[in-house]
Amino acid sequence: MKTGIGFDIHRFEKGRRFMLGGIEIPFAKGLLGHSDGDVLLHSISDAILGAMGKQDIGYYFPDMDKNLKGLASVEIIKKVLSLMEAERYTIKNMDVILICEEPKLLPFFEAMRKNLSEVMNIDAGNIGLKAKTFEHIGAIGRGSACACFVSVLLGKKY
Repeated sequence: MKTGIGFDIHRFEKGRRFMLGGIEIPFAKGLLGHSDGDVLLHSISDAILGAMGKQDIGYYFPDMDKNLKGLASVEIIKKVLSLMEAERYTIKNMDVILICEEPKLLPFFEAMRKNLSEVMNIDAGNIGLKAKTFEHIGAIGRGSACACFVSVLLGKKY
C-alpha cells in the first residue's frame, strides 16, 4: 500500500467554465489555468503520482507547452491512471476536501462522484467528498479562488 497527497489552487476568472471533477458547475466564473483549471482532477493526479514517487503533473503537462493550452483535465487524469496501471497499482480509496466560498458544491457531489467513479474505474463508495469554506479569509474566502486537497491509497495488483 502507498499513500499520496495532492493539492491545487486556481483563481476564478469571468468568462471561463467552472470544471470540477470533470463536470461543469454552473457559475458566473471558472478557474484560470493552462488547462481547464479543474483543481479536483489536478489534486487527484498529483496524489497518485506522489504515492508512486513520481514528479507532479507539471512535469508531464508543462504549462509552457502551447499544445496543451485549454486541455481538459480528464485527459490529465487518464494519463496519470495509465502510468499507475503500468506499475500495477489500483486506487483503494481517496478522500477529497474542496475549499470554495461559492458556489455551494454539495448539490454537485453525486454527479462528481459518479463521473470520478466512471473515469477512474473505482467504486463510488471509495470516494470521500467534502466541501469547506474559508470563512471569508484570504483569496478563497473572498471568492477569488478554489482549492482542493486529496489523499489517495494505492494498492499493488498481484
